Amino acid sequence: MRLNLSKINVKSFSKDLIAWYDINKRSLPWRNTNDPYKIWLSEIILQQTKIAQGLPYYINFVNEYPDVIKLAQASEQEVLKLWEGLGYYSRARNLHKAAKIVVNEFKGVFPSNYSELIKLPGIGDYTASAVSSFSVNAINPVVDGNVYRFLSRLIGIKTAINTNKSHKEFRSIALKLISKNNPSDFNQAIMEYGALVCKPSSPNCANCFLKKKCYAFLKSEVTLFPVKNIKKKIRERFFNFIVIKSCNHQTILEKRTGKDIWKNLYQFPLIETNSLANKETIVDQLKEIKYLDNSKKKLVLFENKSFCHKLSHQKIHYSFWLINVKKINKDQIDILDLNLYPFPKPISNFLLKFNW
Repeated sequence: MRLNLSKINVKSFSKDLIAWYDINKRSLPWRNTNDPYKIWLSEIILQQTKIAQGLPYYINFVNEYPDVIKLAQASEQEVLKLWEGLGYYSRARNLHKAAKIVVNEFKGVFPSNYSELIKLPGIGDYTASAVSSFSVNAINPVVDGNVYRFLSRLIGIKTAINTNKSHKEFRSIALKLISKNNPSDFNQAIMEYGALVCKPSSPNCANCFLKKKCYAFLKSEVTLFPVKNIKKKIRERFFNFIVIKSCNHQTILEKRTGKDIWKNLYQFPLIETNSLANKETIVDQLKEIKYLDNSKKKLVLFENKSFCHKLSHQKIHYSFWLINVKKINKDQIDILDLNLYPFPKPISNFLLKFNW
């Protein structure tokens, strides 16, 4: 059984879904504005991020950068620092790039038109659809993880959602279903339904008003949707951070560059190994750390253990090796200034615990 997409059913579907949303929607600050800048901020922050985690970041960004001009005037380092801990830092870098383009090419007026939005860094079909829909009620369907899950179960779509083909298919269906009179609320409603009722695990099928039309429920196959291709193998890496402290309370930081993870964030000097390293291995490789002379240094492993940080396709095992020196001769920074630098989560966690 597949959902009947005839005109009458489509109207009933969108009408009922919006009615459900009016009663059950969560109160969220970006739903109380039609400012495309603030809507864009919320959408970028909430990519790959749960609302509970993203909400305080949204509030901080709006307070710090109330308009796109203020955001464009900030340095990338300041933006990354405010983003610290949220992960997927390319979002923050693209956020800053897009703000500068809006100021330079759109005279500081954030666009609400899909065709203009889609050209900005970090904006794909979903974000351009969301911003245009929520700001000016444009008829552009949003297709996020909640929508993939909801529609795949409801209609019985067996196309793997982590393929290029799937987006075109799901968007086409969402375009048929979307309310032409109230696309903004429809888009909010379909995502909200996926988040609150048609959840990834333990969906509330018993109270779903669509269960009698739901392919997955009627076939007892709810747990089989959405279909996904097998994920890539997780890459394991082993990071050894060398935390240098001088007698006059200085240390060393390095900026991560290139196309690796955590680009443009800061870290302590790093020795990457092929497996968990012991003290002898690190001592042997300390000659690679240009800030240290060749004399023997006392090396201490912080908390006597390594830690683990999981990314989407990588698992980082990391350790902090502590070294005290009398003096650092170049590129040193004051320990009191560490709060000015953006760090990846493992290092910001270390700084919360380490007693300088």
